[in-house]
Amino acid sequence: MTRDLAAPSARSALSILMYHRVGVFPRPAAHRALFCDVGRFARQMHFLRWAGIDVVSLDQALVHVAAGQFDRPRVVLTFDDGYQDFADHAWPILKSMGYPASVFLVSRQVGGPARWLGSDLPAANLMDRATLRRLDAEGVDFGSHTQNHRRLSTLSDTQMRGEILNSKHELEDMLGHDIRHFCYPYGDYTESARACVQTAGYHSGLTCIRGAANLATNVHELPRKAISHGDNLFGFAWKILFKHARKGRGAIVKAEAAAE
Repeated sequence: MTRDLAAPSARSALSILMYHRVGVFPRPAAHRALFCDVGRFARQMHFLRWAGIDVVSLDQALVHVAAGQFDRPRVVLTFDDGYQDFADHAWPILKSMGYPASVFLVSRQVGGPARWLGSDLPAANLMDRATLRRLDAEGVDFGSHTQNHRRLSTLSDTQMRGEILNSKHELEDMLGHDIRHFCYPYGDYTESARACVQTAGYHSGLTCIRGAANLATNVHELPRKAISHGDNLFGFAWKILFKHARKGRGAIVKAEAAAE
């Protein structure tokens, strides 16, 4: 998709929400978008139901994007990195409500610690293969977040292609089916990385550009809206219904204020 789309209104925006960890955490001094309190997460999900906002899969969202169908607000729920607390806390809530979710996995780090986290952040375990297969059977959509969670803009073309393409193959071998979606680590990428994602056969590429997804001009550069530890229900609703303007420009985008 390379065409421009009409600016969204509160009635028409497609919001791809970006989460990382869901659980019980002390108030973070930094990197707030890495954490969401499980109680707040549950209230956010119930708000979506109360407000009558459709929660759709990433595949369904792409159908709406391709058709230009933005007649009412829709939300996609995405979770980066594949933390164990997604299985422990987020998925039971989503499963009970019948909500789809996409989780982006770091293929060579599955079952281990999240080694890319800095020393100023608490250690975090990633889901193992058995957990991934169980959740896959229960309906979780898994996508690629590269092999090792490296910044793509710092890699050679050969290294970049390996991180993007080999992670797809490794996850497909692990789960036994096609891996359709990709998420750029740190939201850090180049035009060549985006082209590689497309050539590898991914249906979409998700960024850390802020804004409504229907502001995208390329499905391999989809904006998202980060949900942070400090977001109360008012802030959550504001992001979904009104905070649509695209924030972040150019082919190389680094998520400086949030994400990872």
